[in-house]
Amino acid sequence: MEHVPVLLDECMKGLAIKSGGTYLDGTLGRGGHALEIAKRLRTGKLICVDKDQDAIAEAEEQLREYGQRVTIVRGNFEDIGAILDRLDIKGVDGMLFDLGVSSPQLDDAGRGFSYSREAPLDMRMDKSSPLTAYEVVNTYTRDELKNILYKYGEERYAPRIAGAIARRRGRQPIGTTVELVEVIRSAMPPKALREKQHPAKRSFQGLRVFVNDELGALEKMLAVAPERLNQGGRLCVISFHSLEDRLVKDAFQSRTSGCTCPKDFPVCACGFAPTLRVITKKPITPDEKEMERNPRSRSAKLRIAERI
Repeated sequence: MEHVPVLLDECMKGLAIKSGGTYLDGTLGRGGHALEIAKRLRTGKLICVDKDQDAIAEAEEQLREYGQRVTIVRGNFEDIGAILDRLDIKGVDGMLFDLGVSSPQLDDAGRGFSYSREAPLDMRMDKSSPLTAYEVVNTYTRDELKNILYKYGEERYAPRIAGAIARRRGRQPIGTTVELVEVIRSAMPPKALREKQHPAKRSFQGLRVFVNDELGALEKMLAVAPERLNQGGRLCVISFHSLEDRLVKDAFQSRTSGCTCPKDFPVCACGFAPTLRVITKKPITPDEKEMERNPRSRSAKLRIAERI
């Protein structure tokens, strides 16, 4: 499936792009959002970051004609502070982070992200990372698996699924996505199998988030990004599940409320001043037309904040 950038118009409006500004796309992917930012620049510059070398190679081709305006860096968005320091950039006028898995990654038979295609149990965004889903599924303890599926996938049947995995791998390793889906299905009660969403969706989410330390990286990024925005700069984050969205919402809110001292303190001792103004009181979601054109956008939520 062709990669379609999610909430594209909403992101461009949210970034409020100035033709001479400096912008950062911290999740380059296949370059859909980056291309639209680059088109709007004249004397400005765009920094693009991604840890997936395949994505970078494809995006480089897409962005070739804007080469003088665009700098592509292979790295993790949790390190944006260090990346900007290396490029001698003190502040930017806007940052965009799309936390979803791109369609080419989902459809790549070798990556193992999709529960609808047979592939090795990999699930790494960065192919050089040592930890794979195969190792987690086949070597982690039953309790560790249960905790991963429950915490990162919000899977209410995590104990049953972890037990089924432990029993199955006791006979032979679980090597492919299809084999894992079969195990998950076997552990689910009939009412769960009748649900609209795929029975393996939450488990696959939990494994992918854990293998790639997605929440840890997100927390680090949210701690740094607001401080590297110029005054009036915009921070746009697209999340795809409630764990991510909650982290983004809380991080934005914590920087709008000022003093964090206990209420019974007579004077402020923290010295914390508000640094963000939330633009989106409620997250922006795709309309019916976008969801029809791109079903994978259905769970997307865009939150926007501005540096004050």
